[in-house]
Amino acid sequence: MHISSRFRALAAGAALLAAGAIAQAQTTQQQPALPNVMILATGGTIAGAGASALNSATYAAAKVGVEKLIAGLPELSKVANVKGEQVFQVASESMTNEHLLALAKRVSQLARQPDVDGIVITHGTDTVEETAYFLTLTVHTDKPIVMVASMRPGTALSADGALNLYDAVAVAGSKDARSKGVLLTMNDTIQSGRDVSKNVNIVPSAFSSQWGPLGMVVEGKNYWFRAPVKRHTMNSEFDIEQITALPPVEIVYSYAGVSATALDAVAKSGVKAIIHGGPGNGSVADRIVPRLQAAREAARS
Repeated sequence: MHISSRFRALAAGAALLAAGAIAQAQTTQQQPALPNVMILATGGTIAGAGASALNSATYAAAKVGVEKLIAGLPELSKVANVKGEQVFQVASESMTNEHLLALAKRVSQLARQPDVDGIVITHGTDTVEETAYFLTLTVHTDKPIVMVASMRPGTALSADGALNLYDAVAVAGSKDARSKGVLLTMNDTIQSGRDVSKNVNIVPSAFSSQWGPLGMVVEGKNYWFRAPVKRHTMNSEFDIEQITALPPVEIVYSYAGVSATALDAVAKSGVKAIIHGGPGNGSVADRIVPRLQAAREAARS
Protein backbone atom coordinates (compact mmCIF):
# COMPACT_ATOMS: atom_id res chain seq x y z
CA MET A 1 0.00 0.00 0.00
CA HIS A 2 1.29 3.46 -0.84
CA ILE A 3 2.26 5.40 2.28
CA SER A 4 -0.28 8.19 1.60
CA SER A 5 -3.08 5.62 1.23
CA ARG A 6 -2.02 4.02 4.50
CA PHE A 7 -2.15 7.39 6.30
CA ARG A 8 -5.60 8.09 4.84
CA ALA A 9 -6.85 4.69 6.07
CA LEU A 10 -5.41 5.30 9.54
CA ALA A 11 -6.99 8.75 9.66
CA ALA A 12 -10.35 7.38 8.57
CA GLY A 13 -10.16 4.67 11.25
CA ALA A 14 -9.29 7.20 13.93
CA ALA A 15 -12.19 9.40 12.83
CA LEU A 16 -14.59 6.44 13.10
CA LEU A 17 -13.30 5.60 16.57
CA ALA A 18 -13.66 9.21 17.67
CA ALA A 19 -17.20 9.41 16.28
CA GLY A 20 -18.12 6.22 18.10
CA ALA A 21 -16.71 7.51 21.38
CA ILE A 22 -18.62 10.78 21.00
CA ALA A 23 -21.86 8.96 20.20
CA GLN A 24 -21.40 6.69 23.21
CA ALA A 25 -20.71 9.67 25.46
CA GLN A 26 -23.79 11.47 24.16
CA THR A 27 -25.93 8.37 24.77
CA THR A 28 -24.56 8.09 28.30
CA GLN A 29 -25.32 11.77 28.94
CA GLN A 30 -28.85 11.39 27.62
CA GLN A 31 -29.65 8.48 29.92
CA PRO A 32 -30.94 9.82 33.25
CA ALA A 33 -29.31 8.58 36.42
CA LEU A 34 -31.21 5.81 38.16
CA PRO A 35 -33.07 6.80 41.34
CA ASN A 36 -31.83 5.62 44.72
CA VAL A 37 -34.36 3.39 46.47
CA MET A 38 -33.99 1.98 49.97
CA ILE A 39 -35.75 -1.30 50.79
CA LEU A 40 -36.65 -1.73 54.46
CA ALA A 41 -37.53 -5.33 55.22
CA THR A 42 -39.80 -6.35 58.09
CA GLY A 43 -40.62 -9.97 57.28
CA GLY A 44 -43.98 -11.39 56.21
CA THR A 45 -44.98 -13.83 53.49
CA ILE A 46 -42.87 -12.03 50.91
CA ALA A 47 -39.93 -13.31 52.97
CA GLY A 48 -41.58 -16.68 53.64
CA ALA A 49 -40.79 -20.23 52.57
CA GLY A 50 -42.87 -23.39 52.26
CA ALA A 51 -41.91 -27.06 52.42
CA SER A 52 -42.72 -27.49 48.71
CA ALA A 53 -43.85 -25.53 45.67
CA LEU A 54 -47.42 -26.63 46.37
CA ASN A 55 -47.48 -24.83 49.74
CA SER A 56 -49.09 -21.50 48.90
CA ALA A 57 -51.24 -21.17 52.03
CA THR A 58 -49.26 -23.20 54.57
CA TYR A 59 -45.70 -21.97 55.07
CA ALA A 60 -43.39 -20.15 57.48
CA ALA A 61 -43.31 -16.37 57.16
CA ALA A 62 -40.30 -14.10 57.73
CA LYS A 63 -37.54 -16.55 56.78
CA VAL A 64 -35.69 -14.84 53.91
CA GLY A 65 -33.44 -11.83 54.54
CA VAL A 66 -33.57 -8.64 52.48
CA GLU A 67 -30.19 -9.21 50.82
CA LYS A 68 -31.39 -12.57 49.50
CA LEU A 69 -34.63 -10.98 48.26
CA ILE A 70 -32.65 -8.38 46.33
CA ALA A 71 -30.11 -10.88 45.00
CA GLY A 72 -32.94 -13.05 43.70
CA LEU A 73 -34.34 -10.21 41.60
CA PRO A 74 -31.50 -8.82 39.43
CA GLU A 75 -34.07 -6.92 37.33
CA LEU A 76 -34.22 -4.32 40.12
CA SER A 77 -30.90 -2.91 38.94
CA LYS A 78 -32.60 -1.76 35.74
CA VAL A 79 -35.03 0.57 37.52
CA ALA A 80 -33.11 1.83 40.56
CA ASN A 81 -29.95 1.78 42.62
CA VAL A 82 -31.21 -0.44 45.41
CA LYS A 83 -29.97 -0.93 48.95
CA GLY A 84 -31.56 -3.12 51.60
CA GLU A 85 -31.88 -2.93 55.37
CA GLN A 86 -33.42 -5.53 57.68
CA VAL A 87 -35.36 -3.44 60.19
CA PHE A 88 -36.82 -6.54 61.84
CA GLN A 89 -38.00 -9.98 60.76
CA VAL A 90 -41.50 -10.88 62.00
CA ALA A 91 -44.78 -12.26 60.76
CA SER A 92 -46.99 -9.20 60.58
CA GLU A 93 -49.68 -10.52 62.92
CA SER A 94 -47.00 -10.14 65.61
CA MET A 95 -46.32 -6.45 64.88
CA THR A 96 -46.38 -4.26 67.99
CA ASN A 97 -46.59 -0.53 68.66
CA GLU A 98 -42.85 -0.60 69.28
CA HIS A 99 -42.31 -2.05 65.79
CA LEU A 100 -44.49 0.68 64.29
CA LEU A 101 -42.59 3.45 66.03
CA ALA A 102 -39.18 2.06 65.11
CA LEU A 103 -40.18 1.61 61.47
CA ALA A 104 -41.78 5.04 61.11
CA LYS A 105 -38.79 6.80 62.67
CA ARG A 106 -36.40 4.99 60.33
CA VAL A 107 -38.55 5.88 57.31
CA SER A 108 -38.62 9.52 58.42
CA GLN A 109 -34.85 9.54 58.86
CA LEU A 110 -34.22 8.07 55.41
CA ALA A 111 -36.73 10.41 53.77
CA ARG A 112 -34.67 13.39 54.96
CA GLN A 113 -31.54 12.10 53.23
CA PRO A 114 -30.86 13.77 49.87
CA ASP A 115 -29.39 10.55 48.48
CA VAL A 116 -32.67 8.64 48.98
CA ASP A 117 -35.35 9.17 46.32
CA GLY A 118 -37.88 6.62 47.53
CA ILE A 119 -38.47 3.98 50.18
CA VAL A 120 -39.94 0.47 49.83
CA ILE A 121 -41.13 -1.49 52.86
CA THR A 122 -41.61 -5.25 52.61
CA HIS A 123 -44.31 -6.39 55.02
CA GLY A 124 -46.69 -9.21 55.89
CA THR A 125 -50.22 -8.94 54.50
CA ASP A 126 -52.03 -9.48 57.80
CA THR A 127 -51.34 -5.97 59.08
CA VAL A 128 -49.78 -4.14 56.13
CA GLU A 129 -52.85 -1.90 55.80
CA GLU A 130 -52.46 -0.81 59.43
CA THR A 131 -48.78 0.02 59.01
CA ALA A 132 -49.50 1.86 55.75
CA TYR A 133 -52.19 3.92 57.45
CA PHE A 134 -49.93 4.71 60.41
CA LEU A 135 -47.11 5.89 58.13
CA THR A 136 -49.63 7.93 56.11
CA LEU A 137 -50.56 9.81 59.27
CA THR A 138 -47.13 10.27 60.82
CA VAL A 139 -44.27 10.58 58.30
CA HIS A 140 -43.79 14.07 56.89
CA THR A 141 -42.33 13.68 53.41
CA ASP A 142 -43.40 14.02 49.80
CA LYS A 143 -41.04 11.23 48.69
CA PRO A 144 -42.69 7.96 47.67
CA ILE A 145 -43.14 5.45 50.48
CA VAL A 146 -44.29 2.16 49.00
CA MET A 147 -45.49 -0.83 51.00
CA VAL A 148 -45.23 -4.22 49.34
CA ALA A 149 -46.28 -7.71 50.35
CA SER A 150 -47.23 -11.03 48.80
CA MET A 151 -49.97 -13.57 49.26
CA ARG A 152 -47.72 -16.52 48.42
CA PRO A 153 -44.19 -17.31 49.58
CA GLY A 154 -41.39 -17.18 47.05
CA THR A 155 -41.12 -20.97 47.09
CA ALA A 156 -44.70 -21.48 45.83
CA LEU A 157 -45.95 -22.02 42.30
CA SER A 158 -47.07 -18.69 40.79
CA ALA A 159 -45.47 -16.75 43.65
CA ASP A 160 -46.44 -13.08 43.46
CA GLY A 161 -43.73 -11.51 45.60
CA ALA A 162 -41.04 -10.95 42.97
CA LEU A 163 -43.21 -8.91 40.60
CA ASN A 164 -44.81 -7.05 43.49
CA LEU A 165 -41.35 -6.06 44.74
CA TYR A 166 -40.18 -5.04 41.27
CA ASP A 167 -43.28 -2.86 40.88
CA ALA A 168 -42.76 -1.33 44.31
CA VAL A 169 -39.18 -0.31 43.51
CA ALA A 170 -40.24 1.10 40.14
CA VAL A 171 -42.98 3.17 41.79
CA ALA A 172 -40.74 4.33 44.66
CA GLY A 173 -38.15 5.57 42.19
CA SER A 174 -40.58 7.44 39.94
CA LYS A 175 -41.09 11.19 40.19
CA ASP A 176 -44.80 10.92 39.41
CA ALA A 177 -45.35 8.94 42.63
CA ARG A 178 -44.28 11.87 44.81
CA SER A 179 -46.79 13.66 47.04
CA LYS A 180 -49.33 10.83 46.81
CA GLY A 181 -48.89 9.59 50.36
CA VAL A 182 -48.02 6.06 51.35
CA LEU A 183 -48.77 3.52 48.62
CA LEU A 184 -49.19 -0.26 48.37
CA THR A 185 -48.23 -2.13 45.20
CA MET A 186 -49.66 -5.62 44.78
CA ASN A 187 -51.17 -7.58 41.92
CA ASP A 188 -50.16 -4.88 39.37
CA THR A 189 -52.16 -2.18 41.20
CA ILE A 190 -51.12 0.94 43.10
CA GLN A 191 -53.34 1.38 46.13
CA SER A 192 -53.63 4.25 48.60
CA GLY A 193 -52.14 3.30 51.97
CA ARG A 194 -54.94 5.23 53.64
CA ASP A 195 -57.80 3.35 51.96
CA VAL A 196 -56.60 -0.15 51.09
CA SER A 197 -57.85 -3.26 52.90
CA LYS A 198 -57.19 -6.98 52.75
CA ASN A 199 -60.55 -8.40 51.72
CA VAL A 200 -59.68 -12.03 50.87
CA ASN A 201 -57.37 -14.27 52.81
CA ILE A 202 -55.46 -16.32 50.20
CA VAL A 203 -55.65 -14.97 46.62
CA PRO A 204 -53.14 -12.56 44.99
CA SER A 205 -55.96 -10.04 44.39
CA ALA A 206 -56.71 -9.86 48.12
CA PHE A 207 -56.18 -6.10 48.46
CA SER A 208 -58.52 -3.40 47.23
CA SER A 209 -60.07 -0.07 48.14
CA GLN A 210 -63.74 0.79 48.03
CA TRP A 211 -62.73 3.84 45.98
CA GLY A 212 -60.61 1.84 43.53
CA PRO A 213 -56.84 1.83 42.98
CA LEU A 214 -54.84 5.00 42.41
CA GLY A 215 -53.26 3.37 39.37
CA MET A 216 -51.45 0.34 38.06
CA VAL A 217 -47.92 -0.71 37.08
CA VAL A 218 -47.21 -2.32 33.71
CA GLU A 219 -43.62 -3.41 33.00
CA GLY A 220 -42.26 -0.84 35.42
CA LYS A 221 -44.33 2.10 34.14
CA ASN A 222 -46.99 3.83 36.22
CA TYR A 223 -50.50 4.57 34.95
CA TRP A 224 -52.50 6.80 37.30
CA PHE A 225 -56.30 6.86 37.51
CA ARG A 226 -56.88 9.25 40.40
CA ALA A 227 -55.06 11.16 43.13
CA PRO A 228 -55.66 11.07 46.91
CA VAL A 229 -57.10 14.30 48.29
CA LYS A 230 -57.44 13.41 51.98
CA ARG A 231 -54.78 14.84 54.26
CA HIS A 232 -51.64 12.71 54.45
CA THR A 233 -47.90 12.74 55.16
CA MET A 234 -46.71 16.35 54.69
CA ASN A 235 -50.10 17.80 55.67
CA SER A 236 -50.91 15.43 58.51
CA GLU A 237 -51.50 16.81 61.99
CA PHE A 238 -49.31 14.02 63.41
CA ASP A 239 -45.50 13.91 63.19
CA ILE A 240 -43.45 10.82 64.03
CA GLU A 241 -40.58 13.06 65.08
CA GLN A 242 -42.73 14.26 67.99
CA ILE A 243 -44.09 10.82 68.99
CA THR A 244 -42.25 8.69 71.53
CA ALA A 245 -44.97 6.25 72.59
CA LEU A 246 -48.44 5.15 71.54
CA PRO A 247 -51.25 5.01 74.13
CA PRO A 248 -53.02 1.68 74.67
CA VAL A 249 -56.24 1.58 72.65
CA GLU A 250 -58.55 -1.42 72.24
CA ILE A 251 -61.28 -2.24 69.70
CA VAL A 252 -64.58 -3.82 70.74
CA TYR A 253 -66.74 -5.14 67.90
CA SER A 254 -70.52 -5.32 67.85
CA TYR A 255 -72.75 -7.84 66.10
CA ALA A 256 -76.31 -9.08 66.26
CA GLY A 257 -77.02 -10.18 69.83
CA VAL A 258 -73.80 -8.65 71.21
CA SER A 259 -73.34 -8.66 74.96
CA ALA A 260 -71.35 -6.19 77.06
CA THR A 261 -68.89 -8.85 78.25
CA ALA A 262 -65.95 -7.80 76.05
CA LEU A 263 -66.65 -4.09 76.52
CA ASP A 264 -66.77 -4.35 80.31
CA ALA A 265 -63.54 -6.36 80.39
CA VAL A 266 -61.69 -3.88 78.19
CA ALA A 267 -63.02 -0.90 80.15
CA LYS A 268 -61.42 -2.32 83.31
CA SER A 269 -58.03 -2.98 81.67
CA GLY A 270 -56.67 0.54 81.98
CA VAL A 271 -56.72 1.46 78.28
CA LYS A 272 -56.69 5.11 77.27
CA ALA A 273 -59.47 4.73 74.69
CA ILE A 274 -61.96 2.25 73.31
CA ILE A 275 -63.02 2.06 69.69
CA HIS A 276 -66.48 0.62 69.17
CA GLY A 277 -66.67 -1.17 65.83
CA GLY A 278 -70.39 -1.06 65.17
CA PRO A 279 -72.43 -2.51 62.30
CA GLY A 280 -73.76 -0.39 59.46
CA ASN A 281 -72.75 3.25 59.86
CA GLY A 282 -71.19 2.69 63.28
CA SER A 283 -74.50 1.84 64.98
CA VAL A 284 -74.54 1.00 68.70
CA ALA A 285 -77.04 -1.43 70.26
CA ASP A 286 -79.34 0.18 72.84
CA ARG A 287 -78.02 -2.01 75.65
CA ILE A 288 -74.41 -1.09 74.83
CA VAL A 289 -74.89 2.71 74.84
CA PRO A 290 -75.02 3.10 78.66
CA ARG A 291 -72.00 0.79 79.06
CA LEU A 292 -69.95 2.93 76.68
CA GLN A 293 -71.04 6.07 78.52
CA ALA A 294 -70.10 4.52 81.85
CA ALA A 295 -66.67 3.50 80.49
CA ARG A 296 -66.07 7.07 79.29
CA GLU A 297 -67.04 8.57 82.65
CA ALA A 298 -64.84 6.09 84.51
CA ALA A 299 -61.87 7.08 82.33
CA ARG A 300 -62.48 10.77 83.12
CA SER A 301 -62.56 10.26 86.88
